[in-house]
Amino acid sequence: MRRVTYSMGSTLDGYVVGPDGGFDWSVPDEEVFAQHLHDLRGTSVHLLGRRLHETMLFWESDGPDLDPAELEWGRRWRALPKVVFSTTLTEVTGSNTRPAEGGLAEEIERLRSESDTGEIAVGGAELAAEAAELDLIDEYRLFVHPVLVGGGRTFFPELERQVSLELVSSRAFGSGVVASRYRVVR
Repeated sequence: MRRVTYSMGSTLDGYVVGPDGGFDWSVPDEEVFAQHLHDLRGTSVHLLGRRLHETMLFWESDGPDLDPAELEWGRRWRALPKVVFSTTLTEVTGSNTRPAEGGLAEEIERLRSESDTGEIAVGGAELAAEAAELDLIDEYRLFVHPVLVGGGRTFFPELERQVSLELVSSRAFGSGVVASRYRVVR
C-alpha cells in the first residue's frame, strides 16, 4: 500500500513558519536541496493546502538563475500529479494540478486504490494536521533547521491521542540541518 508522508522544514523549536508567517530560515543549501530532490523522486502524487500550492507556483516555470538541480526539481514538480485542498479557491493552476474531489480521507483512499507504487506526500501544515488527526500519515520527515523563532505554526498538530514513532533514519548536513524520518507505529 502507498505510504503517506509529511515532510517540511522546521525550526529547532518546532515551527514551520515564524510568528510573522515567514520561513526564510528554511531556504535549503545545495546539500539539503539534493535531499529534497531525492525525496521528490519517490513521490507519485502530492496533496497540498492552498498556501503551499500558491507558494509552489514558483516552480511552474524555469527561471534564468536556476542551477541544474533546481531545473530538475522544476521539471519533476511540473510532471508530478498534485491535488489542492482549498475552501477558498474556485480553480487551481499549475501543471498536472487539480482541485480535490472529496475530503482528505476519501482522496487518500482513492489514490491508494489506484496504485501501490510511489508515495503520497502531504504538504502544508494545516492539511498535514488534518491528515494526522485522521491517522493517515505513515511517515514524518523533518528537516530541522538550527534556528529558534519563538512562535508561529507548529510542524506537529495537537492531537487527542499519543502517536508512537520509530526512527527510520537521521542525517546531519554541513549547514547544521538535521533530517529525520519517523515511521508511525501501528
